[in-house]
Amino acid sequence: MPKVLNPILPGFNADPSILRVGNDYYIATSTFEWYPGVQIHHSRDLANWTLVTRPLTRKTQLDMRGDPDSCGVWAPCLTHDGEQFWLVYTDVKRKDGAFKDTHNYIVTAPKIEGPWSDPVYANSSGFDPSLFHDDDGKKWFVNMIQDHRRRPRSFAGIRMQEFGPRQGRLVGPSKTIFFGTELDLVEAPHLYKRNGWYYLLTAEGGTGYEHAATLARSRDIWGPYEVHPKNPILSSTSKPLAALQRAGHGDIVETPEGKTYFVHLCGRPTTQFRRCVLGRETAIQEAYWGDDDWLYIKDGPVPSLYVDLPVARDDTSYWSEQWYTFDEGKGLHQDFQWLRTPEPERIFNIEGTQLQLIGREAIGSWFEQSLIARRQTHFSYDAETTMDFSPEDERQFAGITAYYCRYNFFYLTVTAHADGQRELLVMSSEASWPEGRLSFPLSSAQIPNEGKVRLALKIRGRELKFYYSLEEERELKQIGRTYDASIVCDECGGHQAHGSFTGAFVGLACSDLNGLQARAKFDYFVYRPVRHESDRYEI
Repeated sequence: MPKVLNPILPGFNADPSILRVGNDYYIATSTFEWYPGVQIHHSRDLANWTLVTRPLTRKTQLDMRGDPDSCGVWAPCLTHDGEQFWLVYTDVKRKDGAFKDTHNYIVTAPKIEGPWSDPVYANSSGFDPSLFHDDDGKKWFVNMIQDHRRRPRSFAGIRMQEFGPRQGRLVGPSKTIFFGTELDLVEAPHLYKRNGWYYLLTAEGGTGYEHAATLARSRDIWGPYEVHPKNPILSSTSKPLAALQRAGHGDIVETPEGKTYFVHLCGRPTTQFRRCVLGRETAIQEAYWGDDDWLYIKDGPVPSLYVDLPVARDDTSYWSEQWYTFDEGKGLHQDFQWLRTPEPERIFNIEGTQLQLIGREAIGSWFEQSLIARRQTHFSYDAETTMDFSPEDERQFAGITAYYCRYNFFYLTVTAHADGQRELLVMSSEASWPEGRLSFPLSSAQIPNEGKVRLALKIRGRELKFYYSLEEERELKQIGRTYDASIVCDECGGHQAHGSFTGAFVGLACSDLNGLQARAKFDYFVYRPVRHESDRYEI
């Protein structure tokens, strides 16, 4: 069998839930504050995956305006009961401080492309919900339960309750069926049934470098659950130099031939600070059931960088330049997302062959900012656009950005002085995280008041440089210094551990702090992967 390099979903693709229906495999992953909600990829061979849908597309399903960074859609679970698809998810409204506001919902669809239903509200008692379809027809809803009285964290175990499709709500008794192990912070429950055993898979240890996957089992779905004799079944904690770190939060799938695979999140840290600029990615491991009816990760519990899969992966598209043009009749390319709002017409539209961003709140707003971006999926890349923008003053600015959240980003903008004279301005939060203030002095260059401007950025490992040129110029010129690209990462997202979840993006933005809705027009966007000697994991 061919050796396939992990991860199978590179870049920000966290909290994988895997499902097989016939010969088709699907993986659903978290999208947090990025809209539309939930990414679902499809494969026929477990090696080659294609994004097929983001099912939460309208206000009745999801409205994240006001959700803080790294809140929004957490840990979706995708299942099929033989008749239709079921998707459960959390919309997190608050995660910091003593309390968490976590609302859980269920949507369904006859096929993966939809149409997806309006949501049924389940509960708000915790996050990471999943739905288990038992062989007697009952459906069981499980999620972690939180107790704000617990210190230092509110994780209080895994709670279960029956879901009644006819009633459209949770019914019957609710019980905590598993309190976790000494690894602590138990979450991400998935239930399975095999050989008369109910298996409960959970994640423990937090989302940082102590992350792990725990397996327990019981003859009765209500428990008590005994823990795997070699817990955890997956973790990188014992090997801090292994290529795949932060391994945990996973799901199990069986092939038609009876082989077992385990998908899980992971991170690939770079620099001496162990920063995961690509966020939490999805990897896959071969697994097997032992004679003792326990699941084991092949060559585990530390995840392998290479895994045996039925076919090789075709990396042609992964290394291809992506030249995005805009067509009024086709809409925005599926690689792009925006932040929080279910009303994208308020922040962008496509007119003819130009993307028009409508200036709203400042970059980093938790409510309504005009920013469209795609995931950073390579450690080194080039990005470029050409923009037409006529700002009136310094409170109107637009351009190209390497973005994580309000607390860290790099942003090359076209703006103006109070007298209307246009200039280029580099905004950086490099020296101020986690406070999210701009770093001073800002780099700037005066430009003519009319004409399009070509904007570009280049990342080589941890080094980021901005470039520009005017309409009559062919060569790009650097503006500003070399910046530390590695801060656009989970570890620097405003929380140094267990609190930032989304990975780096690159894209286009426009702000109008005067409230006049100034428009910035973009002709194209280019994302060009680059193989670079500083990149440890790229082959």
